[in-house]
Amino acid sequence: MTGEPQSPDGPDEFPTEEELPDDPVTVADIDPFTVDDDDFEDINDFAATEWKSETTANERIRTVINRTTTPKSAGDIAETALVSETKARTTLNRLAEEGIVRSQQTAAGKLYGRDPEWHLLKQVRQLAGSETLVDQIQRVKQELAEYKAKYDAPDPEELLISETELDQDELDDVSHWRTAKRELTHLRAAYRFKEAKEQAATVTEPGDTQTGNQTPSPGGSQPPLQ
Repeated sequence: MTGEPQSPDGPDEFPTEEELPDDPVTVADIDPFTVDDDDFEDINDFAATEWKSETTANERIRTVINRTTTPKSAGDIAETALVSETKARTTLNRLAEEGIVRSQQTAAGKLYGRDPEWHLLKQVRQLAGSETLVDQIQRVKQELAEYKAKYDAPDPEELLISETELDQDELDDVSHWRTAKRELTHLRAAYRFKEAKEQAATVTEPGDTQTGNQTPSPGGSQPPLQ
């Protein structure tokens, strides 16, 4: 130990040479994780086990079916959701009764997939709750205007059937153009849905029952949708 003052950021005392370990400490000796992953053969097993420990069986089945665009059997969905086939079939049949899942009987057995109409309505509801809904509409409208100006065509289908030979970049633009059109349709539907919700939330004042006069909600004034 020296007589020099210690740094305020450092320790007051340092270990002596006798107190130090015989072998130097390496990065491999430092493990900040509390989970022992020695029992897992690979990272996929580890991730699956962690997912299973943090979610319920019903949550995993819903997650899988929400991403299932091509109908699959209960066994396939059960394998992905890490549940038994019996549990998957029971839950899927209940979700089918609620309209969330669409089922179909085939020669190979019963298949399940997400109901496209329910999924679309879910997306519309989520978009309707966005604080940037109007900004998103304007952004997509600007994108569509740029495509129309660039190719001098009213829509991507018109460009496809034209006599112009399209290269790969132009075909990519057609794909993005179509996506933007679909996005604008969903955004406009979300805007109308938001307007309808606000009108439905209008409160009728006491005494106005006979006249039908209603008091608009504070958020009832929305800019007109173009």
